[in-house]
Amino acid sequence: MILTPEEQQTLLKLAREAITQAVNRQEPPPADADAVTENLQRDGASFVTLTKQGRLRGCIGSLEARRSLATDVRENAVSAAFSDPRFPPVSAEELDDLHIEVSVLSAPEPLAYDSPDDLVAKLRPGVDGVVIERGWNRATFLPQVWEKLPDPHQFLQRLCLKARLPADAYRHPGLDVYVYQVEKFQ
Repeated sequence: MILTPEEQQTLLKLAREAITQAVNRQEPPPADADAVTENLQRDGASFVTLTKQGRLRGCIGSLEARRSLATDVRENAVSAAFSDPRFPPVSAEELDDLHIEVSVLSAPEPLAYDSPDDLVAKLRPGVDGVVIERGWNRATFLPQVWEKLPDPHQFLQRLCLKARLPADAYRHPGLDVYVYQVEKFQ
């Protein structure tokens, strides 16, 4: 889904409004019907990443499109601010310092590979977001994570640990891998 600059700004505004209203324990107002284009009403999957002074402050998202993109961004913004288990809830004093980044995801596609080396060779650092799955264990890294973990082996090891699997799980059969791309804006 390609968004116009105006649609991107609408989503960022919806995210900030939703967080602000939640901090103030208020229901978010209905989205401006004129601003929520047909594109934003389509089902979409997004991640909302919050940073404060350049440091991660929360990141929550959806891998599958199951509600309108506008609703998905609003809900994920509130979840990133209040439900990321790595951080305490965002406070009113932090609102002015919060930086919001929205990533709109393409549908994850299965990545067929024959060996750990083949898997590493097929990944596109900086381009692909990656989902790994084995049984009930599942985790993802957005393409932006490649900036901090540019080595594909280290990237996969950390992703396995995030999924609560052994770090070398990507070297063994039975790991399902999916890739997706994002349109990100802040």
